[in-house]
Amino acid sequence: MITHSNYTVEPWVLRESGINLDVLPQSESVFALSNGHVGWRGNLDEGEPHGLPGSYLNGVHELHPLPYAEAGYGYPESGQTVINVTNGKVFRLLVDDEPFDLRYGDVRSHERVLDLKTGLLHRTCEWVSPAGCAIRVRSTRLVSFSQRSIAAVRYEVEAVDADVRLVVQSELIANEQLPGSDGDPRAAVALESPLVSEEHYAHEGRLRLVHTTARSGLRVAAAADHGITGPDSTRTSSESGKDVGRVTITTHLQPGEVLRVDKAVAYGWSSTRSLPGVRDQVDAALAQAVSTGWDGLVREQRSYMDDFWSRADVEVEGDEEIQQAVRFALFHVLQAGARAEQRAVPAKGLTGSGYDGHSFWDTEMFVLPLLTYTAPHAVEEALRWRHSTLPAAQDRAEQLGLEGAAFPWRTIEGSECSAYWPAGTAAFHVNADIASAAVRYVSATGDERFEREIAVELLVETARLWRSLGHHDHHGVFHIDGVTGPDEYSAAMDDNTYTNLMARANLHDAADAAERHPRRAAELGVDDEESAAWRDAADAMNMPYNSELGVHEQHAGFTGHQVWDFAGTRPDQYPLLLHFPYFDLYRKQVVKQADLVLAMYTCGEQFDADQKARNFAYYEPLTVRDSSLSACVQSVMAAEVGHLRLAYDYLVEAALMDLEDKENNTRDGVHIASLAGTWMALVAGFGGMRHRGDKLEFTPKLPERLRRLAFKVHIFGRRLAVEIKATGATYTLLEGEPLTLKHCGEEITVTVSAPVERKLPSWTVHPAPLQPPGRAPSRDHEHDHEPA
Repeated sequence: MITHSNYTVEPWVLRESGINLDVLPQSESVFALSNGHVGWRGNLDEGEPHGLPGSYLNGVHELHPLPYAEAGYGYPESGQTVINVTNGKVFRLLVDDEPFDLRYGDVRSHERVLDLKTGLLHRTCEWVSPAGCAIRVRSTRLVSFSQRSIAAVRYEVEAVDADVRLVVQSELIANEQLPGSDGDPRAAVALESPLVSEEHYAHEGRLRLVHTTARSGLRVAAAADHGITGPDSTRTSSESGKDVGRVTITTHLQPGEVLRVDKAVAYGWSSTRSLPGVRDQVDAALAQAVSTGWDGLVREQRSYMDDFWSRADVEVEGDEEIQQAVRFALFHVLQAGARAEQRAVPAKGLTGSGYDGHSFWDTEMFVLPLLTYTAPHAVEEALRWRHSTLPAAQDRAEQLGLEGAAFPWRTIEGSECSAYWPAGTAAFHVNADIASAAVRYVSATGDERFEREIAVELLVETARLWRSLGHHDHHGVFHIDGVTGPDEYSAAMDDNTYTNLMARANLHDAADAAERHPRRAAELGVDDEESAAWRDAADAMNMPYNSELGVHEQHAGFTGHQVWDFAGTRPDQYPLLLHFPYFDLYRKQVVKQADLVLAMYTCGEQFDADQKARNFAYYEPLTVRDSSLSACVQSVMAAEVGHLRLAYDYLVEAALMDLEDKENNTRDGVHIASLAGTWMALVAGFGGMRHRGDKLEFTPKLPERLRRLAFKVHIFGRRLAVEIKATGATYTLLEGEPLTLKHCGEEITVTVSAPVERKLPSWTVHPAPLQPPGRAPSRDHEHDHEPA
């Protein structure tokens, strides 16, 4: 895993045996802990060595100017970048005056274990100093799901075979030095010393630092409290400065004696509250954590995780790596959204500063589907955040000369901050993606209050955008021109099929919602004429199709473009955007990520089975997967059209995106959408799950490599378990009223007392299409396991 063999494959843990400093930045990402509000990268407790120090608060960012070679109307003026806030996880340790540093001395053993069942990160290390003093260090770290402002560490040092004198410095540190950028445009902009000190405090075991950001005007506070257990010789002192608070603990240990420090850290921030208000906020949160105690925080964490796994676990038999990977994925997606609470879900979660900490459309189309069926409360909060940014989206639409709302391509606080308009402003499909997520959530949960208060306005304002952006031609056909779809290698094109079909659904859903909630619609100024215009546009929506080839076009005219010279492209020239001009990419048939193929998944009812098979075969040889969002979608559609081995290979790529660092940027944080795509590939791909409106159906297809696939979904107020084996599928209702669903087109009804078993039909296997030379999904994975 990653680039060395220190990681073991186990069903419920990620274990690193030994320490490899060459891949320390990657391990910091995969071992990161978060609850969606607070995020701590998996840095070593001592702070050094490190790859990228990282402590994050969701929404805390700094502004910086966006440079343009030439000014242009409508260009965003300000960029937003997530910042590294006050680090509360640091313990400096001196052993008889020697700093405990893994780069020196003798590391006898070192192990880190991320326990996916409990949400805890454990570390054990036995180290001998250059002077010959042996110690054993144990730590356990958590970011609390139950108390969202709290992170905590239990840090223990034991003398092994001789007396040792110890000094432990437990710190709060602001404005840590960050490594410089390596020129990768996906990496975060490094902002030097973004926090300006307002207050610092230290007394006995209590520390507190309060800072503000210079440009974005945010106030950030961090406070820590310590519980210390050790020999009678143990002494403590504390001090603080503008960027550091420190509790210093000194002691003398006999062999077998242990110094234990329980440290709770509370975070808070606000753009409006006063210094006393934010200070009191973190003090109160810390008081609650101290009252709960370390053991109480651990119990609460385990209880939260037990509940989550009872609703969300996916069991895979036949491939141990995929079993580990899907639980790793579920855990990180939960961490990204569980307590975000009306904040965005960034593309890297709170595991690193990649993509500047921005949220994109993949939140709604990859992350929220998983959470809708496993942790729906997180989806409601994420969509309420989108709704809170509606005024900024309306302002943006007005600036662009459009009606309704134009939601941003990339953002932290709601305004557009993409400096490249063809991949930003022109990617209007984000509006339909948000609308789709709102409709999916309401349908799955029956949350009528949310629909009335939030969803109706989101649907109305996004529908207005489409009606003003598109136009009817002289034949009455509705077109949406000059837009960028999911494939960023085809920008500002006419009638992107994905965009058109998602907009079509958006327009119909808005009209339907207005009918269900006439009073709310009237408050928003919707009348019958406007609603009818939405339906007219939707029904007349253009769907580009090449009748000679018998395939749908990714956008109008796409199939007439010259095909990219794949044979003449070297392996080291991928991703293409880093080696070729966008102009050349835009005018060729080359696909960065699944686009038309994604449309066949999200709007599958618009294509028949033959069209899906032909379309998939046409676009596979053109898709280079220079995006982590592609493999999972290709896996789903490969499974649907019957290419199960290819679907399995794409599943492996998506599942191991971070565990094997396939995009070479896991150092900047994990890929939350691709991790969610692991679930998508298993549940929607091999499970064949499709949900639209009040309809739920499954078309299971198990690849030969897997003996069994089992998963749970929470939908329509029920909890359903699905188990798939080579011989058939079993549907078990765990909770709720009888549920009617479809299995391979057959309508069945499941009750709590009566599971339903059905056989799997046989499928015609067609030769799988080829991918561009050198871009086929890797099959190295097959060496480890024999086909089932």
